[in-house]
Amino acid sequence: MRSPRRHQMPLSAPTSKHPRAQELIDIDRILEATPALATLVAADLPHTSGVSTENGRPGMTGDQVLRASVVKSLEGATYEELEFHLDDSHAYRWFCQVAWGEEAPSASTLQENIRRVTPDTWAAVTSALVGKAVELGVETGEKTRIDCTVTKGNIHPPDDAGQLYDVVRVLVRLLRKAEKLRAGVVVHKRTKRAKRRRMETMDKKKDEREPAYRDLLKVTVEVIGWARAAVGLLCAGALPGDFATRLSAEIARYADLGDRVVDQTKRRVLDKEKVPAVQKVLSIFEPHTDIIIKDRRETLFGHKLLLGTGVRGVVQFCTVLRGNPADSTLVGQSLDSVIAAVGRVPRQAALDGGFASVANLKLAKAKGIKDICFSKRRGMKVADMAKSDWVYRKLWRFRVGVEAGISWLKRCFGLGRCNWKGEDGFHAYVQAGVVAFNLLLIGRLTSE
Repeated sequence: MRSPRRHQMPLSAPTSKHPRAQELIDIDRILEATPALATLVAADLPHTSGVSTENGRPGMTGDQVLRASVVKSLEGATYEELEFHLDDSHAYRWFCQVAWGEEAPSASTLQENIRRVTPDTWAAVTSALVGKAVELGVETGEKTRIDCTVTKGNIHPPDDAGQLYDVVRVLVRLLRKAEKLRAGVVVHKRTKRAKRRRMETMDKKKDEREPAYRDLLKVTVEVIGWARAAVGLLCAGALPGDFATRLSAEIARYADLGDRVVDQTKRRVLDKEKVPAVQKVLSIFEPHTDIIIKDRRETLFGHKLLLGTGVRGVVQFCTVLRGNPADSTLVGQSLDSVIAAVGRVPRQAALDGGFASVANLKLAKAKGIKDICFSKRRGMKVADMAKSDWVYRKLWRFRVGVEAGISWLKRCFGLGRCNWKGEDGFHAYVQAGVVAFNLLLIGRLTSE
C-alpha cells in the first residue's frame, strides 16, 4: 500500500548492487594487492621542508590521490564535480577512503594533489600495473599490437592575428600588475586596438588584410618593448622567489613567445614564406603543441601517442611523442617498450601499415619476434613475416583490436583532448588516463 510520505528513514547505510559499484570493488581489490602504487604517488605529494611529518593536519594519502584520480577519469569529471561525488556518493567515499563523518576534500585540494603527481610517476604506476596483470595471468606478453593516435591540446585552431592579439592582451594585463610594483613601468591601452585589427583580418578578403596585419604587428612590437623594459625594472631590487621575481619571469616568457609569433607572422603574411612546422608557435599558452597531419586528410593540434596493447586489451605502454615522427621510425622504440613492460620478447606482433618496411621487418626478427604482421605489406612477402598465411590473417585481424582500445580511451577516459596546462600536465593527463583504463580493465577481467 502506498503512503503519501515516508515518516522515518532507515539508519543503516545502503549497500549498492549497481555494476559501477562492483567495478569499484574490483579496482579496490587490485589496489589493495599492489600497495607499491600508493607509495609511488605519495612520493610526489607536497610536504613543507623542515617540518615534521607528525605535525599539522593530515593531508590526502598517496592511495587517496590515486583513487581520486581514477574516479575523475572514470567520470570525466571536473574537480568541482569530483568534490561533489566524494561528498555525496557513498560508493565513491568508500572507494576513496573518506571516513564516515569526515569532510570530503575540496576541489582545490584535489587539484593540488592530483596535479603534483609527475608524468614519470604515472608511467611507473602503469608499468607496475602491467607487471601485476602478468602476475594475475591477464597479460602474458605473448602478443602485442602497436599503433599511434593523437590527443588534442586544449587550444583553438591557431591563426597569426589571434596569437598577436593574445600576446598584446596578456602582456598588458601583466604590465598593469608590474605598474603597481615599480615606478617607471610604461603601459598604455592597446588591447582594444589590437582586437579591432584582429577582427579586420577575419572580416576582410585575403588580399586586403595586409594593412591590418601591419598595424597589429606594430602594436605587438610596441607592447613587447614595454615588457622588456618592465622586466629590467622588476628585477632591480627583487628577492629570489618573491612576487616581483615571479612576475618578471612570466613577462619575459610571454615576451619571448611574442617575438616568435611576430617573426612567424612577418615571414608568413608579409614575406609569403612557408614556415616549417617545428618553428611555429601554435599557442602562447600551450607552446609545446605540435601540428599533426594525418594522411593529408586531417590536421590536428596536440601530441602523437605511441601505444601497445596485449591480447586482452591491457595497455602495455603509452609514450607521448614530440613532433610528428613517421610511424616507420618507431618500430624499435615500441618493441623495446613492450619488452620492458612485460619482461619478455613477444612471440607475435601486429602493427599498422605505416610501420611497414623491410628494415623494420628485419629489426623485429632480430629482436626475436617470430611472427609479425604489418596491415600493409608494402612489397614484402607473407612468408617473410609469418610462418603461414593463416597466422598472418589471424594477426591482421588481431591488430584491429587496438583501434577499439584507442576509441575506449578517448571516449571514456578523456584522451580525446587534454585540458591540463603545460607540457608536463599533458604527459601526466595521458598517463593518468591510461592508469585508470588499466585498473578498470584488469578489475573486470579478474572479477570473481
